[in-house]
Amino acid sequence: MSCAKIPFLDLRSHHQALELDLMQAFKKVMDSDRFIGGAVLEEFENSFASFCGSKYAVGVGSGTDALRFALIACGVKSGDIVITVPNTFIATTEAISQAGGVAVFVDVEESSSIMSSKELRRYLEENCFKDTVTGETINTRSGRPVRAIVPVHLYGQVADMDSIIEIADLYNLIVIEDACQAHGSQYYSTVKKKWLRAGSIGAAAAFSFYPGKNLGAFGEAGAVTTDDLAISERVRILRDHGQVSKYIHEIEGYNGRLDSIQASILSVKLPYLNSWNEQRRIIAQKYHEVLKTLPDLMIPKEASYSRSNYHLYVIHHGRRDALKAYLLENNIESGLHYPVPLHLQKAYRHLGYRLGNFPVSEKLSKNLLSLPMHPFISDNDIERISIVLDNFTNNKEPVD
Repeated sequence: MSCAKIPFLDLRSHHQALELDLMQAFKKVMDSDRFIGGAVLEEFENSFASFCGSKYAVGVGSGTDALRFALIACGVKSGDIVITVPNTFIATTEAISQAGGVAVFVDVEESSSIMSSKELRRYLEENCFKDTVTGETINTRSGRPVRAIVPVHLYGQVADMDSIIEIADLYNLIVIEDACQAHGSQYYSTVKKKWLRAGSIGAAAAFSFYPGKNLGAFGEAGAVTTDDLAISERVRILRDHGQVSKYIHEIEGYNGRLDSIQASILSVKLPYLNSWNEQRRIIAQKYHEVLKTLPDLMIPKEASYSRSNYHLYVIHHGRRDALKAYLLENNIESGLHYPVPLHLQKAYRHLGYRLGNFPVSEKLSKNLLSLPMHPFISDNDIERISIVLDNFTNNKEPVD
């Protein structure tokens, strides 16, 4: 008899437990006749800002909207260079391009898959100079100004923000967090001598509430967090066709609003996010214990300055494709985040990057595999996954 399928993600369990509250939230919005904006949206924005430890949160239509609007609101202009990493979802660079910027990549740390502050510093030292008149950092080859840095808090682990901000300050650059996978993740700042939530560290941050996120809506949704009132107000205008009041358009904006139904759903879920994240951390520790001795298998390493929300649990193995197939043969789903680095995607061929430009990102992309991760994984599921991985890595059964 075959074993039951272990899904990669289980949204049904989340929603069954909250079904009554979710239905009541939907009915409240339906009865209000206020489907865009209003008190329901404002309630969520205030609650999410408080959760992140930031002064302001502005709900928008998606995580891509959030990053695009944050970049524009922080001053990125047409032709400006924005530095990020190649091992991220394309939304990161789409937002940069759509804001008018030009994406430039730096490689990541192999242990964490996060932006390497060493590579960031090296790029700026070797490829840029500071204009003594304007104070801007200029790319020597293109003559374009370097405007911002977008570190990606990947899989839930926060980038080394103290180091990145120190470098940014040296070169007069803006730091905007891509926190789309980091709801509730924490970073210990030795500068501020305290733990900080993702979304409260840079000039602004972008969050996605896509259904599979740790805090997920029932469709597309996102938010920008910031401590800067001017940035928050700029994002509010950008999300609503550039309007400062009805039919009065200060700028040409976008249709990027967060609707009230999604905001109401997120408000129901938000009080549970800390406990869900803690359960993910417990599950990650269980994975650590059963997988740490398996040969040729690299498990996630959490930096001392980071408390990950374990949005994903990503392992690495040299025979990744065979391992993924073997898991599926044993009725275990897995994911790939992300199998082709952005600098090698056809969409960015015009940037001129080649194979070998970012060796760490390229190596990781060939070996990575995301195991099932959500707050409702059972101990039996973890045991079964570990047995299958043990069989594969120790060649206890035919695997090809």
